[in-house]
Amino acid sequence: MLLNAALGTLAFMPLVSKAQQAPPQEAYVTVEGDPEQTTAPMFKGGKHYNHWFAGFNVGALAPVAATGGSNDFTRWRPNIGYGAYVQYQILHFFGLRADYLGGFLKADNKKNLGNGVDPMAAGRPYLEYKTTLKYAGTLSAVFNITTVNWITKQNIATLYATVGGGLAGYSPKLTDRLGSEYKYKPSGDIKELIIPVGAGIKFKLSEGVNLDLAYIMYYTDGDNLDGYVYGPNKDKFSYGRVGLEFALGKAGKPDLQFHNPAKQGYDELLQEKKNLQKTLAAATTANAKLADDVNKLTADSDGDGVSDYFDKCPNTPAKTKVDGSGCPLPEPPKVVEEKVVITEEDQTIVKEAIRNLEFDFAKATIKEKSYPALDRVADLLKRKNLNLKLSGHTDNVGSLKRNMELSRERAEAVKNYLVSKGVLPNKIEALGYGPSQPIASNKTAEGRQRNRRVEFYIY
Repeated sequence: MLLNAALGTLAFMPLVSKAQQAPPQEAYVTVEGDPEQTTAPMFKGGKHYNHWFAGFNVGALAPVAATGGSNDFTRWRPNIGYGAYVQYQILHFFGLRADYLGGFLKADNKKNLGNGVDPMAAGRPYLEYKTTLKYAGTLSAVFNITTVNWITKQNIATLYATVGGGLAGYSPKLTDRLGSEYKYKPSGDIKELIIPVGAGIKFKLSEGVNLDLAYIMYYTDGDNLDGYVYGPNKDKFSYGRVGLEFALGKAGKPDLQFHNPAKQGYDELLQEKKNLQKTLAAATTANAKLADDVNKLTADSDGDGVSDYFDKCPNTPAKTKVDGSGCPLPEPPKVVEEKVVITEEDQTIVKEAIRNLEFDFAKATIKEKSYPALDRVADLLKRKNLNLKLSGHTDNVGSLKRNMELSRERAEAVKNYLVSKGVLPNKIEALGYGPSQPIASNKTAEGRQRNRRVEFYIY
């Protein structure tokens, strides 16, 4: 009877829903300064809902399953079962539930087979069995099927399906034809893997209290439940239950498993639309004044790029360059470039510096005897504001990398010396070319000596 009632209730469940009587305090937030304008916390996460639930139930245990077949006895009898569970709702439509189930299973061979054949005459050795289900512990996924509808934000009923796995411990007791009883397993209990598959419906009785009706089929990983192996199929049993479920959490929060996100999202979008329409209406009222202010700020009668509002010199002639206040800019002074004249005497000073320039062997250290000639070059550069290009060169003795470094270091050494004498650094360019630009043959000592040089070019 309990099974028929549960299945009948499941049939009309999709038609049953109910609006939430009062939204929680956090469901909508009033916009500051406008009590009629609200905004909803649509995307603020699951903190607004109850996620944890605990339930207790009783019902009928039977050694059959609705998907077909019975165990190894001809007549089954329902017996009391009892259970409890804890459920964590992860999403509106998905949760995890840990169940405990206990009770008794019974069946006998008092039902005739086809053509009135007595089952005892058909070779069945046992009159009946009774199995004590000491425990069945399972972990199941719970899928809510009807959380989404477009009528109400809060459902009064939720249809769900479950599937999972776990472990059962039970002890079968058999009665033979002579009425003798004995345990199928004399010592200890049988422990087997079980797979629970089922469906149910939950009704919202009040805030935080739900009525739970469900039918669960348990498939065992063996043929030991009734203590007798008659056919090829593994044993199975089912549990039709009724129970109460309680939300574990802060009072006033809605249950996540009963909440309808589609409807709430729709309502919140409508509310946001109303808020936007109200904001646009207020903006339209201010548009006329804003347009006047913009015209005042952008009007430029004399076309000098400064609006009349800020223009301190109105009626400026066209194409006159003005400052930020609209007044003409002063004419910049004309720059007269002085033509640089390099005399023969200047060239002589540079040639003397080149002739007297000496470095320590294989180093970029200038010898002191070269200082007087370089001082005259420094004085020339400052006096006539000349530019100087320094080019360092070497012979081809040694590695190319070291020669390139040495030529650049010697040119830099000359530059640094001239800068120390007051020449501006940006007036001197120092480059190193290594052995790439010889002026004599590197096959002779005299040619190599000529190639080791720093060239001066003034301009």
